[in-house]
Amino acid sequence: MVYHIPWIYTPVRSVLAIWHQLTKAEIPELAKCSVLMRDRSRVEDTIYAMQRAGAGRLQVISDFDMTLTRFAHNGKRVPTTHNILDHRLLIDEDCSKKIRELLNTYYPIEIDAGRTAEEKLPLMVEWWTQVHELLIQQRIRKDLLAQAVKESSTMLREGYKVFFDRLTEQQVPLLIFSAGVGDVLEEVIRQNNVFHPNVHIISNYMDFDQAGVLRAFQGQLIHTFNKREGALSHASGLRVLQGRPNVLLLGDSLGDLTMADGVSEHQNILTIGFLNDQMDERKELYVKSFDVVLVKDETMEVPNAILKYITSSTDNKLDA
Repeated sequence: MVYHIPWIYTPVRSVLAIWHQLTKAEIPELAKCSVLMRDRSRVEDTIYAMQRAGAGRLQVISDFDMTLTRFAHNGKRVPTTHNILDHRLLIDEDCSKKIRELLNTYYPIEIDAGRTAEEKLPLMVEWWTQVHELLIQQRIRKDLLAQAVKESSTMLREGYKVFFDRLTEQQVPLLIFSAGVGDVLEEVIRQNNVFHPNVHIISNYMDFDQAGVLRAFQGQLIHTFNKREGALSHASGLRVLQGRPNVLLLGDSLGDLTMADGVSEHQNILTIGFLNDQMDERKELYVKSFDVVLVKDETMEVPNAILKYITSSTDNKLDA
């Protein structure tokens, strides 16, 4: 009896395509109901290409507030780095009230799916500038920041330690690109014991005088919709990122998509977007913009699974 194996007679290119299909990334977490993808095949192809290149060719670029930190916990909003400064030790009640009023005015604009980034940009500058001016007037003391963070309800996403530890074990640089307050951001990850040497931060840093009192903010203002300019001006100075053309990018805002614009000669970029708020209004736009969208997911489960696959050796693929 003669058995015919059909694929033997197909062109070599087809055989390679079949083999590629059989060996593509199998990551069960991508099948979660909270995961949306406009093109799953492209996502898998990108993950597979990044895995073949290895950890030595990878860098991770991530937003911080509402991306590495939770959006909410037990039905209550988790504070951002700016919100953490709304503490009795640091600012008075009048300042606190004004900052909350600004949040209520400008945050709906930031997440308004009906406005373009160009329309939002000057309004974001207004928001951040006014908040920073209010904070400077309060003459915040540097030595009280750690206590304010400790007493806050800030929380990194579930699975954060696996994420940070995996990156440091694999010697993959993590660039945190935040429109928040860098001094507070550093204190949050330090108190969570994940401020590893491979972590690099671009953010709005405070400028303290010799007495440790806030007198200004350093450098150019970074806000949600000017991260492209920040990426272009800062990335070239980070030598550790050079020679790493594959990028895993995490964010919660459409403005975060430009964080990788400073990567020279990139080969593969996989974008993961956390859709935390106004899901119905923004879902379609997020699916069009990000490769992978995580809807109301307060964990790092999916990014961790993708990262684990990418940094696994070629001969040690994950099981389905």
